[in-house]
Amino acid sequence: MAGAARRRDGRIAQERMLEEAMAAIAEDGLAALTMSALAERLGTSGGHILYYFGSKDRLLLEALRWSEAQLGSERTELMGRRVTVQRKLTLFVELYLPLGPRDPRWTLWIELWARTASNEPLKAAQEEIDEGWQRDLEALLTKGVEQGRFAPLDVPARASELLALLDGLSTRVVLGQRGADRATALERARSATALLIPTPLRVPPA
Repeated sequence: MAGAARRRDGRIAQERMLEEAMAAIAEDGLAALTMSALAERLGTSGGHILYYFGSKDRLLLEALRWSEAQLGSERTELMGRRVTVQRKLTLFVELYLPLGPRDPRWTLWIELWARTASNEPLKAAQEEIDEGWQRDLEALLTKGVEQGRFAPLDVPARASELLALLDGLSTRVVLGQRGADRATALERARSATALLIPTPLRVPPA
């Protein structure tokens, strides 16, 4: 019992650290996130954080995993909603794109992308996260084709193309490039989605 309680307390402590790390990135940016700064926010020591994560890179990766797990739950809920497949696709795109230039999840993605070439564990983690989005989008497109709401298409290829486009739009938003805000990204994503995933001339009634 005591061992189980310690493990539970450890999980709670780790989740608190990850939550605070994401909040710090959103407020001050990734460059300002140091182990000592995070420790100060948490009222603990840098050594205590290192005890759980071992390094800043590991902390950042686990923070990204934690954030993506939350989005994964939202995505699962979305996939089960009783709305048309077209509406689900729109909501999927909205969920994928960053909330704005300070979106901490996308800030982490951009930082970690640059490190994946020389870091196999990080590369494997990135691929695992990406596969979740790809799998759900393929399921969504397949259902739309089966229902006659989307024209016949190469589902895996179109899903990959759409996600790559969303990655590009998201990167522009997070980097704060001129004319690249969430509203503009959403508009461009919707236009591109209509081209990549066309509907038949006659759509069956809802």
